[in-house]
Amino acid sequence: MTTSQQTMDSLKVGDALPSFETEPLSRLSLALYCGASGDHNPIHVDSDFARAAGMPDVFAHGMLSMAWLGRLLTSWAPQTAIRDFSVRFAAITQVGECIRCTGHVAELVEHNGERCARIEVSTTNQDGQTKLAGDALIALT
Repeated sequence: MTTSQQTMDSLKVGDALPSFETEPLSRLSLALYCGASGDHNPIHVDSDFARAAGMPDVFAHGMLSMAWLGRLLTSWAPQTAIRDFSVRFAAITQVGECIRCTGHVAELVEHNGERCARIEVSTTNQDGQTKLAGDALIALT
């Protein structure tokens, strides 16, 4: 059910959004994201460059994880209902990690005359380490 079918009355604080888990992060995924995003920083695709920078290997763009959270939100609500979306980067996402994307209703509020839900979102790896955390404000019908 999308929020366009829900009302403020049918949602409760604590309600979970349908979560999902990515496949293990691959070097191919990083290269494809470079092309799609226009962010060609070699630290994300060139192992020698990453090691020279003091990293053990290449790692994901932080914005890739934010994009996964965007997918979580737009699987639950129409893109046009998103009023605000922000995250804090907590840890680097490494090649080979599977990332779980979750969210829940943290608060039901009125914002600029609209009924909204504040959704807390996060990504964690298979060991439960938080990679990104943030929230979004979603307008309800």
